Amino acid sequence: MLLEKMKNWFRRHMEEQMAKIDLSNISHTYNPLDPKPTYALNPFSMTWENGKRYAILGPSGCGKTTMLNIVSGLVRPSKGEILFDETPVTDLKTEDRNIAQVFQFPVIYNTMTVYDNLAFPLRCREFTKDKIEERVKAVSDTLNLSSFLNSPARKLTADQKQLISLGRGLVREDVAAVLMDEPLTVIDPDLKFRLRRNLKEINEQYKTTLVYVTHDQNEAMTFAENIIVMDQGEIVQVGLPKDLFEKPKTTFVGYFIGSPAMNIFHSTVSSDHEVKINDTTIKTNSNLGNLKDKNVKLGIRSEFIELAEKEKNNTVKIKLTRVEDFGNFKLLTGKMGNLVIKSKVEREKPIPDGELNLYFPPEKCCVYSDEKLV
Repeated sequence: MLLEKMKNWFRRHMEEQMAKIDLSNISHTYNPLDPKPTYALNPFSMTWENGKRYAILGPSGCGKTTMLNIVSGLVRPSKGEILFDETPVTDLKTEDRNIAQVFQFPVIYNTMTVYDNLAFPLRCREFTKDKIEERVKAVSDTLNLSSFLNSPARKLTADQKQLISLGRGLVREDVAAVLMDEPLTVIDPDLKFRLRRNLKEINEQYKTTLVYVTHDQNEAMTFAENIIVMDQGEIVQVGLPKDLFEKPKTTFVGYFIGSPAMNIFHSTVSSDHEVKINDTTIKTNSNLGNLKDKNVKLGIRSEFIELAEKEKNNTVKIKLTRVEDFGNFKLLTGKMGNLVIKSKVEREKPIPDGELNLYFPPEKCCVYSDEKLV
């Protein structure tokens, strides 16, 4: 009886607005009867604010899809609670959560036309004919499906079918959130950029909460306001794209975000603000006074390393081994002893042969102890 009342309240409430989603002390294992179960998701708590864009980013098998399926109700967490606008929904079925979910591969009705596929979620909720017409037209225009509306879905290509699947998730304005699990995998690469831009426009216009799972850092960085980086069932950092790029909280984030990956060197602490890489002292803005000299690493993005005309404080001397021209910048690769260092410089900047001096700005240097940012 209580569950039914909660469902009814939830349906009424969701007709009025999107939801803030709280994941409280969530964890999950797929082998709960094992004496020492392996966890696909280690304990975490998180809030997804109403109307925001989130990306869940990480390598295959890190727990991204498990997290998404827990929110949608396809998977019940082993521990913890899910709340939509402070209302517990952990025991509600998927159909009662008012969630739209788009999967990696198309899930459509092949016997229906494209129009009927897009209209189906609205007809199930008894929307008026005019409202259905309005929403289907808006979504089909956005996804470039207008010319296919009267075509049988089965006759479309794989990427067009995925656009239908995406459209079915976006056609409703009353959902608590749209959850997308690598939705652009089968989409033609030329369409991906435009679709990400369109998704952002939909979010800004309708304030729909969008959660986007991907292993592609470029998709995450260009789509999301906040990125959740995962590794082996752990949430290792949550933040703005700028924060993840400039101040990765772990060496994993430094490696995983950015192209090329962050330069990371084994180091030793030489003073309260200095470390040594090989025999070169590098000053940082980090307070290293209480840091035990154990598994210390210095990290710096190639974008922040500057080409110096002469040797000075915080410069390292490298032997240039490669220059790659990417059109809008050059990527220099050099060696300092056994260390490989990469630096991005302006394309027009002349690059001398042989040895170069590279400057490490102290404010751009990140120091890690046991793989975590100091």
